[in-house]
Amino acid sequence: MASSYNSLGIQLMATGEKAGTWGTLTNNNLNFFRDVFGYITVAMTADRTLTIPDASTGTYDGRAFIIELTGTTGGSARVLDIAAQAGSGSSPGGTADILKPFLIMDKTTRTGSDTITFKVTGATGVVIPPNGNVLCYHNGTDIISSGFPSTKGSAGVLGAQPAYGLPAADGSAGQALITDGSGAVTFGSAGISTGKAIAMAMIFG
Repeated sequence: MASSYNSLGIQLMATGEKAGTWGTLTNNNLNFFRDVFGYITVAMTADRTLTIPDASTGTYDGRAFIIELTGTTGGSARVLDIAAQAGSGSSPGGTADILKPFLIMDKTTRTGSDTITFKVTGATGVVIPPNGNVLCYHNGTDIISSGFPSTKGSAGVLGAQPAYGLPAADGSAGQALITDGSGAVTFGSAGISTGKAIAMAMIFG
């Protein structure tokens, strides 16, 4: 019985085959598992296609989890495409549908209203906001947004998660976390001051 390949292009060897080559093939498979947590860059100067070839790595490896989009779109709507299935054989369970998450990080420079859509071939997919980060997943049919909000960067600059300095100890009852607008967070009164409350009561009755 010949080997088959699952949706990550990992070789599934049959009993009794590939004598003397299991070490090399197993190492290759382990490297493909490593790539599932990996990072690649894709220049969106043209439409691109992610691939997951059997037992090898494509130009734009669809196994990668983090995909950083770079380049200038040049006044065109761009598409980052991936197939619904990968591998020429069947994974356990009889399917080779791609089922995996992606974190798309946009660092492109766009012209006007250029859009970038990440989708399965022939499907709808998700629109990647300019300089945003999108956590999404391949469900075997299309690319689906996770619904997590995106952080925003600027043209050619990745969005970054805001960094906050939190207080070392708990506050008092009734207090809330208040930011100074520069990343320092402390406990304090979240409402208006007593003086302002009295003044408003006098004005508005």
